[in-house]
Amino acid sequence: MKSIYIILLLSSSLFYIACTPKVVEETKEQVIEEPIKEEPKGPCTILSQLSPSKKDEAETAYVLYRDFYKSKEYARALPLWQKAFTLAPAANGRIKYQYDDGVGIYKGLMEKETDPSVKQSYVDEIMKIYDKRAECTGDTGYSLGRKAFDNYYYFSEYTSEDETFEQFKQAIDLKGEKSDYFVINPFTALLFDRILDKRISYEEGRKYAYKIFEAVEYGKANCKKDCDAWDIVAEYAPAKMENLEGLEGFYDCSFFSDKYYALYLSNPTDCETINKAYGRMLWGKCDKTNPIVAEVKKAKQTNCYTAAPPPKESTLRQGYDAYTEGRYNEAISFFEQFVNKTTDNNKKAKYALLVAKIYYGDIKNFPKARAKAKEAASYRANWGEPYILIGKLYASSGPLCGPGRGWDSQIVTWPAIDKFEYAKSIDASVAAEANKWISQYKQYMPSKEDIFLRNLKAGATYKVGCWINESTKIRTAN
Repeated sequence: MKSIYIILLLSSSLFYIACTPKVVEETKEQVIEEPIKEEPKGPCTILSQLSPSKKDEAETAYVLYRDFYKSKEYARALPLWQKAFTLAPAANGRIKYQYDDGVGIYKGLMEKETDPSVKQSYVDEIMKIYDKRAECTGDTGYSLGRKAFDNYYYFSEYTSEDETFEQFKQAIDLKGEKSDYFVINPFTALLFDRILDKRISYEEGRKYAYKIFEAVEYGKANCKKDCDAWDIVAEYAPAKMENLEGLEGFYDCSFFSDKYYALYLSNPTDCETINKAYGRMLWGKCDKTNPIVAEVKKAKQTNCYTAAPPPKESTLRQGYDAYTEGRYNEAISFFEQFVNKTTDNNKKAKYALLVAKIYYGDIKNFPKARAKAKEAASYRANWGEPYILIGKLYASSGPLCGPGRGWDSQIVTWPAIDKFEYAKSIDASVAAEANKWISQYKQYMPSKEDIFLRNLKAGATYKVGCWINESTKIRTAN
């Protein structure tokens, strides 16, 4: 009787490619010299349950297909894998690599296949493998997550985005805070778009936003071999979801009080910090009688009324009052009324830029922030501050235009640096600030290797898409 050597799946890691938060799983293998005792782990057939002749046949198929699989001879590996998987889908009851191998074989065959119908049949077989994995291991959440992951990154032309979104949702519903790291970023991207487009309700969107926060917190705190992966997820998903706080009524008081009370405590006498914390909590519909809100308001009265406010009945005073009360849309309306009425271009410039800053920092609507910054620049010649703001908008777009790391999140630094450079070229008074931002963001530009792999050259023209949609110059960090 042949003995089958057991190959264990040890670890996997992430990296990101192109315009999506793409995750590619990388496996490492270790051969255990002594066979592991077989133990049934579910309803699926294992080797020890087969007759001696069938067991021998299955073990041989397992060994042989594995050799072909390692050498990427997928057409030769497939029939042997099918035989092994049909006879004993659960192998010895402990190992799980056979499911990933089957998926890998079909993906390998798809790369060389040109017939769409054959490709579709391969996709169908892969989905069946995930179904069988769920049946055999009992981890339906993991298998659904893998289905959704593959549909998102590899098989988008064979399934609808809505179906993929639902698969991710089901996976997260089943696993909760213990959700697998590889589902978080793509699900976050799909969820974000659906919330903005109002394809799902705020209630549903908020529910899953909190699930994402919980999963990232749990994953970071309890990770073992996948800590690097969770680090990448933590840089993208929470930031993407926090951008939704600019949607009035999306997050409730608890979200804003938790986040901004902590901010206030970090610098409880700084007026800018106090005003931000107070305004954001009121934006989140926190009641003024809330003890936390009352505490921040008291700090505001103590630290933030040293300068004379604008006249009480003016639109400017109404705008400032609305802003500090967290009524950001009202504040914008009042400031815009003032801009439209005044004939003083310097004042027009100042308050148009203030509106741009509210769109940027509070409502988090980057396209409107840029439009208002450009309007502000039109009122005052050779003024660099609006372009500093636009540069910051672009530089902050990593999580919006990419996964937070990788190519699409790095190239936003190019148009950002363009704006910083332009700002100091027309206005020497902002040169120090522009140089600070240039120095900070240069380190996040793509490397020479990244440029080379894409057949690009430093100094060439490149158009950055996403909401930025501007042509820029290719630069490298090294």
